[in-house]
Amino acid sequence: MYNSLIECIPNFSEGRDSKKIREITDSIEKINGVKLLHVDSGKDTNRTVVTFVGTPDAVCEATFNAIKTAAKIIDMREHYGKHPRIGSTDVCPLTPLRGIDMETTVEYARKLAKRVGENLEIPVYCYEYAAFIPERKNLAFCRKGEYESLPKKLLMQKPDFGPNIFSHQVAKTGATIIGARNFLIAVNFNLNTKLIEPAKKIASEIREKGNGAKLKGVKAIGWYIDDFGIAQVSVNITDIKSTPLHAVFDEVAKRAKAMNLCVTGTEIVGLIPEETMFEAGRYFLSKRKNHENAKKEFLIETAIRELGLENLSPFILNNKILEYRMLDKN
Repeated sequence: MYNSLIECIPNFSEGRDSKKIREITDSIEKINGVKLLHVDSGKDTNRTVVTFVGTPDAVCEATFNAIKTAAKIIDMREHYGKHPRIGSTDVCPLTPLRGIDMETTVEYARKLAKRVGENLEIPVYCYEYAAFIPERKNLAFCRKGEYESLPKKLLMQKPDFGPNIFSHQVAKTGATIIGARNFLIAVNFNLNTKLIEPAKKIASEIREKGNGAKLKGVKAIGWYIDDFGIAQVSVNITDIKSTPLHAVFDEVAKRAKAMNLCVTGTEIVGLIPEETMFEAGRYFLSKRKNHENAKKEFLIETAIRELGLENLSPFILNNKILEYRMLDKN
């Protein structure tokens, strides 16, 4: 077992071409010392979220390979999708898991960003803990204007590494955002409506910089997903200690109810920690005063049922819980 482990969760601007997605994941898996945990692709978002872990050096090498591969096979001039994006590899965070602190993880992230900028000639903005400029701690600030804004953005907001000119090559690859952050939960809450306006309204009210609940560490947008025929409130929870998953679920459900709507289920994007499931199970059972001495299996069953995690597809524990994937419990 390795002493130091970090996780990388790069987001690629391709969610429809399985061959291209496989090329990217193959470039990751060929590096010794990394383990591919999960691949989550969406056709409507035209985006793939990949999760892998390993030793810091191996993870950075695999990440560089993946960014290089994505730059070759994805043409941003032809890209369209529901999710905001700025480049072929849109965002690439490193997260410390074991035996490594955030300060050291930042060093790895910045070193990787420099290598990508100089060797691949891709503009790179550093974000979260790796940010050199305070405003760039916020992913939304780095991505503002998306790919379409890059010609002007590169001149007005010079990247931390790589070219600041919208060359023919940059037109194809776009830019990349690389950083170091704590564990994040990406989740979509399903609404029983096809209208996008309620989803956008709820999102604006719950996110930390919104006008309502201002849940700490919550970023949210609303969209309509053709594949499912429903609107969703799409959320990133960046501070899961301050704002657990069940708290966001309750807030979205409360605001949906105020509009005579309801949350029909929850879709987890990527992986989720086991403890988050336990917390949710204990919370929902506590409402019935029935959480004392509940077994772990029952807590997880309760979380799946109450959150509606099987609303759109089966929730397979061995595929969705971080610790199970790392241990190969299947």
